[in-house]
Amino acid sequence: MASEPDRTEVVPGNEGMRYLESVPRRLVTLYLPLAIFVIVLLFPFYWMVMTSIKSNGELLSREGNPFWVIHPTLEHFKHLVFETQYPEWMWNTVIVSVVATFTSLAASVLAAYAIERLRFHGSKQVGLAIFLAYLVPPSILFIPLAAIVFKLGLFDTRWALILTYPTFLIPFCTWLLMGYFRSIPFELEECALIDGATRWQILVKIVLPLAVPGLISAGIFAFTLSWNEFIYALTFISSSEVKTVPVGVITELVEGDVYHWGALMAGALLGSLPVAIMYSFFVEYYVSGMTGAVKE
Repeated sequence: MASEPDRTEVVPGNEGMRYLESVPRRLVTLYLPLAIFVIVLLFPFYWMVMTSIKSNGELLSREGNPFWVIHPTLEHFKHLVFETQYPEWMWNTVIVSVVATFTSLAASVLAAYAIERLRFHGSKQVGLAIFLAYLVPPSILFIPLAAIVFKLGLFDTRWALILTYPTFLIPFCTWLLMGYFRSIPFELEECALIDGATRWQILVKIVLPLAVPGLISAGIFAFTLSWNEFIYALTFISSSEVKTVPVGVITELVEGDVYHWGALMAGALLGSLPVAIMYSFFVEYYVSGMTGAVKE
């Protein structure tokens, strides 16, 4: 009696993965879209690098391959670092971004914890109002803020940016941390309250250590917005030595209708490196903070 051939059982839920076993299907549905996404994402950085190491003659020439460099040079970086105030712009950007980020995080932690844990009357409405404040465009707020900054005597100083950046950083950071604090089991705080811990001790010793991914996520978001902010920095700062990188590169390296493309791209490339490096180190915390990593 002939034995029946073996039949491979199809496990429920594996049909989708079996679809990718074929090489042509995997090429069309996975590798090709991924390659297009990577090319579109990295092409601006590639163009910045190519433009920043081209000589002026090669930039103005219509001959040759525009996507490649024949004679690379670092003259644009030398001009940017030693013949402009770019180091001061970078230092101003670092100071403003770091101080504004930590100030915004401190305020956001207290606001988010109070809304989520203290449960006072109208807490949900306050949380919604804070998030709606983030939706107000900066192009509307910079006019009244400019009047306030001028009356306080902070115009053309770093403090003008340090004190105005939290106006759009705190709302979103608060909303983000509210969602993360909500994922922390409330039973942990109840046990601490039974043992005699105060609210401040619970926040510092229990909630904040568990919320590190959320704090890093909010910090990266706040730092990135502060680093790339343009409207407030253009409005409140006029002196070249106090400008930040986004404003200094645009206003100082463009003379009328003459665009120094090599120096512009070199400045944009150097200005994007700190944010890219920070994302590369904290990308896991950023993802877990956006999705909520603490489970009961």
